[in-house]
Order: sequence, then C-alpha cells, then structure tokens
Amino acid sequence: MEMEFDVKVTTSVLYDYLLFHTYTSISGMLGTLVGAMMIMAFLSTRYVIYLIGGVVLIAYLPGALFLRAMQQVQNTPAFKRPLHYRMTDEGVSVSQGESEEQQSWDSCVKAVSTGRSIILYTSRTTASIFPKKDLGDKKEALIQMISTHMPPKKVKIRF
Repeated sequence: MEMEFDVKVTTSVLYDYLLFHTYTSISGMLGTLVGAMMIMAFLSTRYVIYLIGGVVLIAYLPGALFLRAMQQVQNTPAFKRPLHYRMTDEGVSVSQGESEEQQSWDSCVKAVSTGRSIILYTSRTTASIFPKKDLGDKKEALIQMISTHMPPKKVKIRF
C-alpha cells in the first residue's frame, strides 16, 4: 500500500495545530480553568481585577498562538512551497525540492484529528500536519494507512 499527496502549511493550518496542541496539554487546560475561575470570582465579588485577569488568561493564549502561527509561516522557508508526502508500509517520507526526510511508523508517537487537519506526531512536540482540504478524496485512505500501521491506542482520529 502506498499513497502520495502535497500539502501547503498556511497560517490557518498551523494555528489549528497550535490550538489543538496547546489546549490538549496540561498548561493550556490549566490556564483556561484559572481564567474561568477568576471570572467566576469577579461575578461573586465584583472585584474588577478578577475580571481583567480572567479575560487576559482566556483571550491572551489564542491571540498569541495566532501571531506565532503567522510568524512561523512567514519565517519558515519550508512553508513557502507545498510539502510532498509519500506514505508506504515502511513509513512516511516528506520532501521538498532536493531534501527528503523519512520517518518509520514505529517512531510515530500518535495520530489525531481536528476539524481541519489530521496530525501525525513524530515526537512529543513535532508533527506532520495534513490539512483535510489538501487531502481531498485521499483523506479516508490516509486514515486507513495510519490506522493500519500504528497501534490503535495511538490513533485518535474522528471522521
């Protein structure tokens, strides 16, 4: 089994990944929880400082992540042109121009999905992002390929 496709990492694609990655981590969830608690404290005490703190905690992170996504897309040469992926029984290879990198299925950490992308983590902090709009009719074949080559407990992809 083998498949190939091209993806383009845009600001919105990277932002979607950063939101998922951040809000599924302990620090992202904790920041949101503390922000919500501060807003609830404002509602019961009417101390404006609680409202300001809560709004800053809840609103700051998405804004900061969007700016980071924008800067990364603008400043990363690899994001200027589409990335070419080739999925085989041995693993995943990504190429652009003359450079190519390969990753075995065994070294993939997990696979997840968001509303916009399928994300294949190659380490705790690095991932290949496959925007669903770029996959077109290959989306289901990609999900099947990932599910076939990775243990079920590492695959959390919703259709």
